[in-house]
Amino acid sequence: MSVPKSVRDRARTLHAELHEHNYRYYSRDDPLIPDAEYDQLLRELQSIEAEYPELVTADSPTQRVGAAPLKAFGEVRHEMRMLSLDNAFSDEELMDFDRRVRERLETDSVEYAAEPKLDGLAISLLYQDGKLVRAATRGDGETGEDVTQNVRTIVSVPLKLTGASIPEVLEVRGEVYMSHAGFAALNRLAAEEGSKPFVNPRNAAAGSLRQLDPAITAQRSLEMFCYGVGKVTGGKLASTHIDILAQLQEWRLRVYGDVQCVSDVAGCMDYYEQYRQQRDTLPFEIDGVVFKVNRLDQQASLGFVARAPRWAIARKFPAQERETTVQDIEVQVGRTGALTPVARLEPVFVGGVTVTNATLHNEEEVQRKDVRKGDAVIVRRAGDVIPEVVRVIREKRRKGARRFRMPENCPVCGSHVMRVEGEAVVRCSGGLFCPAQRKEAIKHFASRRALDIEGLGDKLVEQLVEKSLIHDVSDLYQLTVDDLAGLERMAEKSAGNLVEALEASKSTALARFIYALGIREVGETTAQSLAREFTDLDRLMLADAETLEAVSDVGPVVATRIREFFAEQHNRDVIAKLLDAGVHWAVVEQPRQQPLAGKTFVLTGTLSMPRAELKDRLQSLGARVTGSVSKNTDYVVVGENPGSKHDKAVKLGIAILDEAACVKLVSG
Repeated sequence: MSVPKSVRDRARTLHAELHEHNYRYYSRDDPLIPDAEYDQLLRELQSIEAEYPELVTADSPTQRVGAAPLKAFGEVRHEMRMLSLDNAFSDEELMDFDRRVRERLETDSVEYAAEPKLDGLAISLLYQDGKLVRAATRGDGETGEDVTQNVRTIVSVPLKLTGASIPEVLEVRGEVYMSHAGFAALNRLAAEEGSKPFVNPRNAAAGSLRQLDPAITAQRSLEMFCYGVGKVTGGKLASTHIDILAQLQEWRLRVYGDVQCVSDVAGCMDYYEQYRQQRDTLPFEIDGVVFKVNRLDQQASLGFVARAPRWAIARKFPAQERETTVQDIEVQVGRTGALTPVARLEPVFVGGVTVTNATLHNEEEVQRKDVRKGDAVIVRRAGDVIPEVVRVIREKRRKGARRFRMPENCPVCGSHVMRVEGEAVVRCSGGLFCPAQRKEAIKHFASRRALDIEGLGDKLVEQLVEKSLIHDVSDLYQLTVDDLAGLERMAEKSAGNLVEALEASKSTALARFIYALGIREVGETTAQSLAREFTDLDRLMLADAETLEAVSDVGPVVATRIREFFAEQHNRDVIAKLLDAGVHWAVVEQPRQQPLAGKTFVLTGTLSMPRAELKDRLQSLGARVTGSVSKNTDYVVVGENPGSKHDKAVKLGIAILDEAACVKLVSG
């Protein structure tokens, strides 16, 4: 298909605008437009590229989601060695470095470029004619791993350079890292999924960058700062390190904003002390500062030793570790029911604060480190990361110290603890009942895709729980206007509207009710499959593993979680109270055949019947209902004011049904 000139020009304009916005947001922390406007521009480009695939280029701003998974990483031989740095662990060692530099240069004074030393993973980026063509890890300095597809997913890495006098070949070196916020989010997700948490941001960054599936890397919060160059041809670089970094920044590469030019060893020590004091306030991990002779001619004169340049050194910070004693090991219950052992410590000052608690992550980690009550341990704190027990000092262990064992019952509600084979995390099974999980269970129950209780937002749920007006989801249906009217931002009218919404939500569908229960791994699709198969809640609650595993979308793990959920008496009690309160659904005899099986529908525009009802009816006949139009869509159902989904369906030649035609279809 020929691409109209107007479309090609618009795609080119969007390329330039999105690259500029990425640079302003990720490199300069100075966005020009709100996130919503950026998202709109990106969606427009995605739509154009979907219609005209020939416009998709390697440097398109849309190409950040990751390519197909790799079987293994290829090797890259560095054309210029990626060297390590020598370390200085004291002022004396730093002064010795400065003395050697001055003696070799035969000068009394040296100018150094000073910058923080990020605790991440060294990376080489190769640009040809301004386009990113390869990315590689340092490896052994001679040979590294080809991680191009993964690095392309890092938004702070430009896929295309802009600016004047860009070299034909430009190798850029830098550090890929994960911020404290990104690390915390990743470990929260790991806890929710029952996987092993990462020990620190550096390990998280390295593990994320070395995923064989780039799509996984794309989901991780990786960032990069550039700190120098390697091979450069077909262009001219500045004569000092500081000015080269300024050039890189002009070409839209991300450079740390506080690289300073300092004089002699006194200037180095001042810079070191400045960053030692503010280390814990930075949004990322640093383990020292780096000093480089600023003038390139002086660097060339100094040369290299076997593995490191003579013109640079890393002044390392002291380890943020201290010895203390484990007074007790307690178990906390998180919002998803995950049980986390926590060491209660003899207070110790480390990393600039007094530490009294340290995470032990999970039972497996406690056993691996063999942490026991009364043990002398080494505790580490870095930045805003939760303090952790690094190791036990075994020679100081008292006689009779007993191994830690995770409780068989939830310490908060007493429900049975679930242990799923292959998972490091154990969980409380009392999802609907457990106070530790209560707020999240209620929010999920009321969500749009569950019972769809209009007006019951997150902040209101928080108030209801904190004021002890509700203890589990069944208590929602006991609320009165008087109960609600006294709450923050709840006048009598809004309280009355919520009571009406609660009453309306009692009439639902079995699939939506199953989903609303919040059983782990049971999403909308699985809930639909369970409802179609069993048609009756009692039958589902009594089903054995073999019967459950025979259902589409249900494997051994999901079957186990369903059985453990319904085996917990607390959950059955809450379900009974919900039914007593009047929650109900129509008993629908499911057709033996699924006439719409394999068909994909998209609903758009304003419909006369509730969209959720029409979606349920389509799914009961085997259809898949999605939110976006693609070449795989079979039907688009349109109401009033359908918008862009209708237009895209017309362009792609997809069948369009009005509401009446769709209702006729599902009615047989």
